[in-house]
Amino acid sequence: MSNDTVIELRGPDGTQDALTELLRRGAHRLIKEAVEGELEEFLGQYRELRLKDGRQQVVRNGYLPEREVQTGVGAVKVRVPRARDRGGSNIRFFSTILPPYLRRSKSIEELLPWLYLKGVSTNDFSEALKALLGEGAEGLSASTISRLKAQWESECEVWRKRELSEKRYAYFWADGIYCGIRGEDDKMCVLVVMGVNENGQKELISLNDGYRESEESWLEVLRDLKARGLKYDPLLAVGDGSLGFWKALPQVFPNTQEQRCWQHKTVNVY
Repeated sequence: MSNDTVIELRGPDGTQDALTELLRRGAHRLIKEAVEGELEEFLGQYRELRLKDGRQQVVRNGYLPEREVQTGVGAVKVRVPRARDRGGSNIRFFSTILPPYLRRSKSIEELLPWLYLKGVSTNDFSEALKALLGEGAEGLSASTISRLKAQWESECEVWRKRELSEKRYAYFWADGIYCGIRGEDDKMCVLVVMGVNENGQKELISLNDGYRESEESWLEVLRDLKARGLKYDPLLAVGDGSLGFWKALPQVFPNTQEQRCWQHKTVNVY
């Protein structure tokens, strides 16, 4: 990877720029205050518990070893306080803000798949994240990224196979997206189905690979929805001029009305 593909958040002397460093210190302070607040609330729940000699049963007990958490402003060092149960009742403190195995904030978890989809190779992740997030990001090795990719694939597969028997949709929106990321075949696309349920809430229903929005590809998508328990035909389906979708729809949901998307109609005029 060339140096032109990332933004160096460093000054000419190699130090982190002042703004990023200020944000990191602020993040460290806020995390510390929030976790200390969690512990105080926890101790307050057991303030009335006393040992036979009158001493308080649940008390502070120092800190766990310091660790780094990767955040959107770089690596932030954190220490989680501990509590001790002197009465042997196994009362323990767990921070919900900093769980025991947290190493990356949610913003970083979202950044990693985006970099991957944008074409950053597995071996180049460490270099890219080091420039974006600081020296601590080097811990995100190629093997770590590979494990995360396997986890993403597993989570996606579970989502794609989820049960739909309790769902009922009034509207479908269907479209094929040619995104051109991490792909060489410009004939391949992502077939997307959005829906509005009976409570008026919009949901992403399906994401599947397709070939030029063909009838066969759309049939596979719609039959999969049926196979996963979708009992009721949506009242209305909205889509562009793709003939593949309109040929497939009545074969799976024969009672659904059809409507061309006005956005696509307007764009086609120009």
